Amino acid sequence: HRDLGVHTEMFSDGVVDLVERGVITGARKRLHPGVIVSSFVMGTRRLYDFVDNNPTVAMYPSHYTNDLAVIAAHEEMVAVNSAIEVDLTGQVCADSIGGRFHSGIGGQLDFIRGAARAPGGRPIIALPATTVDGSVSRIVSRLAAGAGVVTTRGDVRFVVTEYGIADLHGRTVRERAQALCRIAAPQFRERLAREAHEVYGLTLEM
Repeated sequence: HRDLGVHTEMFSDGVVDLVERGVITGARKRLHPGVIVSSFVMGTRRLYDFVDNNPTVAMYPSHYTNDLAVIAAHEEMVAVNSAIEVDLTGQVCADSIGGRFHSGIGGQLDFIRGAARAPGGRPIIALPATTVDGSVSRIVSRLAAGAGVVTTRGDVRFVVTEYGIADLHGRTVRERAQALCRIAAPQFRERLAREAHEVYGLTLEM
């Protein structure tokens, strides 16, 4: 890829690498061409040195960067957000592990909705299929007790794991559960199919 642009709530050191490789130039951005737009940054000294007095980086308040109309003004806007777990109906928890808060909700829903409205936009939830040790599936039949919904099932379009892509747009609950089960880690799929029947009365194909 070349000439990618960045409009985001925050970015870290990875963006610097892509700028140095010529991947990010912002040359095709219609809004703020050639400029990386963000609300804040978080990373190493290298990142802060890159941002300091850099005319190709512009910091704006989050009420601007996260404005749905501003996000939607970018053609082919790809919004990639992560999650802690996603249930079989498409509900996304991104801020807590059960009732224990892990982070804030941030601008996830803003960018999911903004990208959905952008011409050719693609709103994406991307997460590993399991926890680091592989013992727990992050695609679940239902969210953990106490977990909050950051992005509703009505807003989710693409969910991506290392096992594939589930396109949930316009799908029935059964189709959603089937698609999400297929991108779960293989060792958890049979259990998820069984729980889909127990919890939602759905019969999934394995």
